[in-house]
Amino acid sequence: TSPGSKLDATSPGAALGGPVACVSKVELRVACKALLDRDTLNKSDPCVILMVQNQGQWTELDRTEVIKSNLHPVFAKVFTLDYYFEEAQKLRFEVYDIHGTHSIGTRDDDFLGGVECTLGQIVAQKKMVKPLFLKYAKYAGKSAITVHAEEISGNNGYVELFFCAKKLDDKDLFSKSDPFLEIYRINDDGTEQLVHRTEVIKNNLNPVWEPFKVSLISLCSCDEDRKLKCLVWDYDSRGKHDFIGEFYATFREMQKIGGGSKVTWDCMNPKYKLKKKNYKNSGVVILSDLKLHRVYSFLDYIMGGCQIHFTVAIDFTASNGDPRNSCSLHYINPYQPNEYLKALIAVGEICQDYDSDKRFSALGFGARIPPNYEVSHDFAINFNPEDDECEEIQGVVEAYQNCLPKIQLYGPTNVSPIISRIAKLSAGEETIKDASRYHILLILTDGVVTDMADTREAIVRASYQPLSIIIVGVGNADFTDMQILDGDDGVLRSPKGEPVLRDIVQFVPFRDFKTASPAALAKCVLAEVPNQVVEYYSHKAICPMPPVPSCDSPTSLANTPTESLPAVGTTA
Repeated sequence: TSPGSKLDATSPGAALGGPVACVSKVELRVACKALLDRDTLNKSDPCVILMVQNQGQWTELDRTEVIKSNLHPVFAKVFTLDYYFEEAQKLRFEVYDIHGTHSIGTRDDDFLGGVECTLGQIVAQKKMVKPLFLKYAKYAGKSAITVHAEEISGNNGYVELFFCAKKLDDKDLFSKSDPFLEIYRINDDGTEQLVHRTEVIKNNLNPVWEPFKVSLISLCSCDEDRKLKCLVWDYDSRGKHDFIGEFYATFREMQKIGGGSKVTWDCMNPKYKLKKKNYKNSGVVILSDLKLHRVYSFLDYIMGGCQIHFTVAIDFTASNGDPRNSCSLHYINPYQPNEYLKALIAVGEICQDYDSDKRFSALGFGARIPPNYEVSHDFAINFNPEDDECEEIQGVVEAYQNCLPKIQLYGPTNVSPIISRIAKLSAGEETIKDASRYHILLILTDGVVTDMADTREAIVRASYQPLSIIIVGVGNADFTDMQILDGDDGVLRSPKGEPVLRDIVQFVPFRDFKTASPAALAKCVLAEVPNQVVEYYSHKAICPMPPVPSCDSPTSLANTPTESLPAVGTTA
């Protein structure tokens, strides 16, 4: 069972606690520099309003406090937002000079500047600095806003605890006690939540309980000073367990373990303490070992500087129809982008926030290409084999439109050469052994692939590399056979029967999204990417680039053995 999930509360060995939320939450902190001075007698009194865009409408999400007479304010207010990789979450920061005590309405207040961005841009940079603009895209002098992002992940790892006890009181007449240990978390409202109940050790006053794992959010709500109430009982089969003793602990105390030293607590029975003069304890409970397993999330890798490199591969086989004909899937309509462009723009616009150089590889397959007009299943659509990259998504769109008149649509539909090429490229980067670059390959095709056996083999090989593959089926072909590549219905295997290491392919027919917004397509095909990124780096035991502090203070973990494991469900 994963840490933080519920087990049967009555069974010894139960680890309890609510299920961990599936959404990544991000905190944003803002500061401004060199704001315009709107007040005649003293400096501006700035306030930042955070707007979010929903269905094209801007609405206020929250606002900072007003800082009096300050052109370089650092605001204490923290904005908290849910983060989704697969959505373009548009934000707008507006800075106003607030007059008087009223805090609503900004019509009469002086507008000091604003800026638009996406939440993806902020988390990819971790610290985003942008100039402020007045109306009509005019710079607000030298004014700038700085936005810092931090993930507040509830799923912050888990701890493995090794408890034993010595010289416990004997509660049984004809044999020794049968002890078990219970740990309760004391909540903010004073209520107690059972975190773990060990198994029963029969007939033993010096029990060594099985080590157990519990998430930090279950154990102490990621607060290492939260009180934990620990009770030791003598098991009774009729349910009337005899109380041996209790003690209080904190996660901070537990972490004092290390260098061969153990942490011990006196197990106290309050009644005996009151009655008996020379009462010392009812035994001691010992924490003999503690292992902290840090769980990294997708945002840990992104904020650590991991770049996502986006490659698009476009199907130029003859089944698309002559591009000069308005019935062709490649027809360039001056008033409306075709399905290839719609899919490319929807997915590419989200991926570009995570690539600092905004250069994307654009490849084609299934066409005869100049100068010799031989069939190629792997060519740069800008016809530059030395550099297949285009500037931003617009550059890819232009390269696509420019290449159509120069090529002859042909066939067959072979995608394995491009998959193998990108897998080989990402394998070369694997030698770096850090979480610096991950690849997304978007394949746009109008039919079932011809080289299915080779494609399956290529995908199995690619599943060992930092790569995710998205296939969008364009047009009205029967794509049933393509579903085999998406491992959702079972594990994809190579023709020899070797399974993929991890599920890296997502296939969707574009027609399912014809009437929906482009955002819906992007959301569907990109939703699995964050877990695929985490799965890959976790399998390789690669941590995010700068060491990410856990919810505990760095000093307290100095002597704690740690290992990284995949974050489960860190995005919706």
